[in-house]
Amino acid sequence: MAIWQRTWRNVDGERIEGTWRHVFIRNGRDYFLTDLIIYADGMVDCWGLVTLDEFAGKLASGWVATTLDEGARASAHHLASWKLAEPQMGLTPQRLLGEVRDTIDRLNGRPDSTQRCLVAVEVFRNEPTEENRAALRELYEAIPEHMRHYALGDMDRKDMPLRVLAAGPGAHIERWSGESIEVTEEMHTRALEYFAERDQLRQEYEQKVPADGPTEPMDTSVLINQKVFPKGWPDDPGILVLRNDYSSPIKVADHTYPTVTHAYWALSVADEAQRTGVLQSARPYDAQKLAESLPRREGWPELRTAVMANLLRAKFTQHPELAATLTGTGTTRLIYTETSSNFWGQRALEGRNWMGRLLELIRSELTLGQLNIQI
Repeated sequence: MAIWQRTWRNVDGERIEGTWRHVFIRNGRDYFLTDLIIYADGMVDCWGLVTLDEFAGKLASGWVATTLDEGARASAHHLASWKLAEPQMGLTPQRLLGEVRDTIDRLNGRPDSTQRCLVAVEVFRNEPTEENRAALRELYEAIPEHMRHYALGDMDRKDMPLRVLAAGPGAHIERWSGESIEVTEEMHTRALEYFAERDQLRQEYEQKVPADGPTEPMDTSVLINQKVFPKGWPDDPGILVLRNDYSSPIKVADHTYPTVTHAYWALSVADEAQRTGVLQSARPYDAQKLAESLPRREGWPELRTAVMANLLRAKFTQHPELAATLTGTGTTRLIYTETSSNFWGQRALEGRNWMGRLLELIRSELTLGQLNIQI
């Protein structure tokens, strides 16, 4: 495909994934550059939603153009129009139809024609019979012709090792220059060695851990749930001590706040006198509700993440026992649930989880301090 961008359409409330590529539609004597949208359910939008079989008919009729007439006019809506001089296209109806079929496979998470061919390579390598070679050759030829040289992702060798295996010793194949050559035993052996080396490199890549640590946490994520304790916090709240509403007084500047929640919402208020009321609220919930009814200080959306980071540093440096709980989570992902904010927390599948991210940052800073490393 020329591009791989994602789109979708809704069918009875269900999201149908899709993508698109550019094509020319021929309407009358003129050509129009437009988007050909392909969906996972096999529907194709080419100035109207059609089935895959109907799309094949649009290709056969020239409605979706794979050739352009000399001297014809073409346009891109609301952008430009031009007259075609010496037009050239690398597509045929069969090639474009093959692309669309491959795209539908990928949208559904199924192997496309290239991936099916590469599976056949492994079958042949494990059992190099002529029957398996014939199956490999058939699957190679099923790849849209103009996509074959991309099959191995090797722009130096292109698909030559693949064609050598599919043809076999004694058969003739064409170089991309058009020159016909006979496949020798030596060429065939080198092709097998190529795939063996390729397989080894792939395994090494999949097993390689980046030098500075894995991309994703190795351990199970830790969920820091939002809970209410009407009778007060339990004696051992466990991981919930990481929550902002946990009773752990912090001193920031000249004020002491009962919780991080008190501090955050007090500092968000524009009027300094009104901040005292937020600070003195009986519960974190009350502090938030009072602050929400008051004007926010200027630039708060830009400040809030830095303010929260500083409040968390205060909490965990002033309470070593809480810091031990945080560092005890290791390198796990911390997921902070928050029903009132999709910015700070996450609920179900939604939320940016900034609290979880900041806790991971503070955890790393605490670990750095424990190791007494100067950076």
